[in-house]
Amino acid sequence: MIPASSFSGKRVSLFGLGGSGIATAHALIAGGADILAWDDNPDSVAKASAAGIATGDLRGADWSRFSAFVLSPGVPLTHPKPHWTVELARGAGVEVIGDIELFCRERVLRAPAAPFVAITGTNGKSTTTALTAHILKSAGRDTQMGGNIGRAIMTLDPPAEGRHYVVECSSYQIDLAPSINPTAGILLNLTPDHLDRHGTMAHYASIKERLVAGSETAIVGVDDSWCAQIADRLERAGREVIRISKRLPLTDGYFADGSNLMEAVHGRYSRVAFLEGIGSLRGQHNAQNALAAVAACLKVGLDLGEIQAGLESFPGLAHRMEQVGRKDHVLFINDSKATNADAAAPALSSFSRIYWIAGGLPKEGGIEPLRGFFPRIAKAYLIGEAAPAFSATLGEAVPYEISGTLAAAVEHAAHDAALDDGGEAVVLLSPACASFDQFKNFEVRGEAFRQAASAIDGVKPIGGPR
Repeated sequence: MIPASSFSGKRVSLFGLGGSGIATAHALIAGGADILAWDDNPDSVAKASAAGIATGDLRGADWSRFSAFVLSPGVPLTHPKPHWTVELARGAGVEVIGDIELFCRERVLRAPAAPFVAITGTNGKSTTTALTAHILKSAGRDTQMGGNIGRAIMTLDPPAEGRHYVVECSSYQIDLAPSINPTAGILLNLTPDHLDRHGTMAHYASIKERLVAGSETAIVGVDDSWCAQIADRLERAGREVIRISKRLPLTDGYFADGSNLMEAVHGRYSRVAFLEGIGSLRGQHNAQNALAAVAACLKVGLDLGEIQAGLESFPGLAHRMEQVGRKDHVLFINDSKATNADAAAPALSSFSRIYWIAGGLPKEGGIEPLRGFFPRIAKAYLIGEAAPAFSATLGEAVPYEISGTLAAAVEHAAHDAALDDGGEAVVLLSPACASFDQFKNFEVRGEAFRQAASAIDGVKPIGGPR
């Protein structure tokens, strides 16, 4: 735990008593703060009270006594309208912050030179965060990973000299962290997302920009116009900017040339790392993730040998193009996290002979946006509520069957892939749908795929995340 000593002796209000909220409350208490916590869910309030956290309805609190208001990132700050607690805080002139901000203040107080890598973007945040932390840890660095992935940030070990922090930050968390100041800040990409919470794309982008604007070094993906403009704006403001691109040769920065990761210095190129043969980092999207991790790890002092070794040993993330097993020429891939068409596109773009398991609770737009990948699909196996609609979209372009259940789809896809004599065949679960019609969540769906694939006679597991 990181005791929030910056609020020692001060009274602090807190709203949102989920897992991270309770962790934040304990950190404030450990740091000597006098807190009053609340939640709209009575069960959450009861759980917090049982854990020794002082609770009380903030509607009746004396807001003039609070030095700060700590808000859960899941609670609306601005759109569609501010939560009632935010309006009370602003009316009383009380600053509204989140747990990332508490961490940033503790780092400044305890170990301001402790390397801090913060990652944001619309897509790829979790993989880039896990990859960066893995490279650092495999190189023997004292490494803490958390934030929007894994552990709540205030449950990590306290900042200390030489301790490296790798933190995934959502737009909600950045919005509550006005002093965020990473050693290396990464902005991967921007596409429309969470606009119900941010109102407009311009506002969403401006929040993401704060992370890199406050960084000692800003690492910015420039493959979309929003991020390219941010990189240019930061550079004009005198910030140190490292541009990365998964497809464009740059004059200065890092870019991908096939499986080679290249550095450009005044138009002269050299290879800094490679992804050839690294199954957990297939695809152009992972080239961008790897480029960001390479740039960040170089910034905090690793050498190229340490970085390459970390890339090669990266096991990948569970349910994100996770290599589950192999039987002869058939590879089994769990991409259960792909809950819409855009999320399924990276996996479909990464393989050439695909036995595709898709379906579940359909999202708006279906799989029509994936039509460009249909030539890669040897056959589709459709499950869940989306099966009739998906079959209509596939039509005569792709052979398909309506398998109904995931277990049947895996069995049939494995049988057909084994008969494929066209080289490597991939049985791919990348559903392009939510899971809720048949499974509790995408993790349960992915685990069911793992179990079904592993139960096939002759399938050898591939080391990866569990």
